Amino acid sequence: MKKIIFAFCMGLALMTANGQQKQGKVLYERTTQMQMHIKGMGMAENEEQLLPRSHKDKLEILFSNNQSLRRAVTDETPEDFMPDEGGMRIRTGIADANDVTYINFATGQVIVQREFAAKNYIIADSIHKLSWKLTGETSTILGYPCQLAVAQSIGKRYIPIMENGHMKRQEVADTSNIMVWFTLSIPVPAGPEYEGQLPGLILSIDINAGHIVYKAVEVSPQADVAAIKQPSKGKKVTMEEFNKERDKTMAEMQRNNTGRGRMIQIN
Repeated sequence: MKKIIFAFCMGLALMTANGQQKQGKVLYERTTQMQMHIKGMGMAENEEQLLPRSHKDKLEILFSNNQSLRRAVTDETPEDFMPDEGGMRIRTGIADANDVTYINFATGQVIVQREFAAKNYIIADSIHKLSWKLTGETSTILGYPCQLAVAQSIGKRYIPIMENGHMKRQEVADTSNIMVWFTLSIPVPAGPEYEGQLPGLILSIDINAGHIVYKAVEVSPQADVAAIKQPSKGKKVTMEEFNKERDKTMAEMQRNNTGRGRMIQIN
């Protein structure tokens, strides 16, 4: 029954699209809960308690002509945190802070410009759709009537492990429970994530009960349409090739930093 309702909503969105907003800009605030596991660094219990637990940043989505562009918004410099006088330095940041993502909704094409270790990469992909269900719940966000859709994503992720002074990335199974509020008042399938999957603009996302939360804080009908184009600055690689180069670079950085004091960068 929910699938029938979802199909009906998509058809309704297509029929009522004329005359509605089809271009604009959305500013989002993202809150990310940090996870860090530390072993063998001689860190006192009170130091561990002072580690940052969350990070906030902002990004914007531009949309027009059945396309969208996601990019970061420079709000403030990365946070440096000094819990004691012993030289420990903690810098928090989000791994995709300088990424640019272009999506063509008509073709399903996704082009990502990703920066890592002062190098740019261009990764071509396509929209990967989840199985969404409508809950029937409604809400209002920034004056727009919204519907709640939920989905589950099963995959894997990496968590940082500090063991005996060495930073490692450990692969763990990952099942994400996703809650998305979208509005049919702007029948454009754009958003900060899960673009091209729902029949309206995404205004809020909650992943794993607050682990990652996106919240729209401003919606404007004005957009820099000329900026909505495929990024081209960087080395063209597949996602698998990018992951291999990233892992290799991180291992080299860790080896070079061995014995130079205690510095933890949490992403």
